[in-house]
Amino acid sequence: MATITYIEAGRQALAEEMRRDPLVWAVGEDLGRGGVFGQYKGLVDEFGADRISDAPISEACIMGAAVGAAMMGARPVVEMRFSDFALCAVDELVNQAAKARYMFGGQTRVPMVVREPIGMWRSSAAQHSQSLEAWYAHVPGLIVAVPATPADNYAMLKAAIRADDPVVFMEHKNLWPLEGDAPESDAPGVFGKARIARKGDDLTIVSWSAAVHVACEAAETLAAEGIGAEVIDLRSLWPWDREAVFASLKRTGRLLVVHEAVAVAGFGAEIAASAAETMHRDLKAPIRRLGAPRIPISYSPGLEDEVRVTAAAVAKTAREMIAD
Repeated sequence: MATITYIEAGRQALAEEMRRDPLVWAVGEDLGRGGVFGQYKGLVDEFGADRISDAPISEACIMGAAVGAAMMGARPVVEMRFSDFALCAVDELVNQAAKARYMFGGQTRVPMVVREPIGMWRSSAAQHSQSLEAWYAHVPGLIVAVPATPADNYAMLKAAIRADDPVVFMEHKNLWPLEGDAPESDAPGVFGKARIARKGDDLTIVSWSAAVHVACEAAETLAAEGIGAEVIDLRSLWPWDREAVFASLKRTGRLLVVHEAVAVAGFGAEIAASAAETMHRDLKAPIRRLGAPRIPISYSPGLEDEVRVTAAAVAKTAREMIAD
């Protein structure tokens, strides 16, 4: 099967959607030179500066202009460069884009995609490394996508561009060079439909974005010890696939949620609470979560590593749950 990188998959998805629909355009800082990570490389040559629009450094202005354009019928793709920078534009996203459809009784919609690269990446320190997906999952009116594979980055970005509601699209920076199977078709993905990344019968591990690969690495280690860990990649946090998680938990009786974001008030807490409320009679062990401690991420590689959720930590926690 042909392979493709995570970054190229996103670029192809955007280019195909721009060819399909003339109302799709992109706006953000550094787009004229291909984007800060190269996600838009070559697109300005094909689509011109009017549709690959280079913006001055003002995240609030970029987001506000895109919200207005979306309300007038365009389908903008907003590039925020780092999820940390998007905080300058949260009012336009949370108080305007997310609420317009409801507050105007459905007379207007805001079909826009907000691309927010997340996660720790090459000692980028406290202001360039955060994973803030739980913040957006908390806001009614927003869809939150967190693709973990190249094929999903392709399919989910297409789905995001075609969605009639605002989508916060969070790509992990460490995944840009990741190679994986190319998409089998040009069909858009489906929000709220999880992927079984690895099958197992002893333990359910739920994860998303780059942490899915950490969970799979741990599952490989556990398999060599005779422990079958099923890894579920949620793909999107809102909506999230409760049915897939609960069906797996029904079989295994053990649930471990793994994410890179801070554990305190992270989305893992929502999953754990939902499972406890609904599946408590099926549990063989207490539900566990693994996430970062509630501290800023350091520039020092050694200190940065201290807050990472590793495959070794996932495997250790899984063994403890099996022994319970």
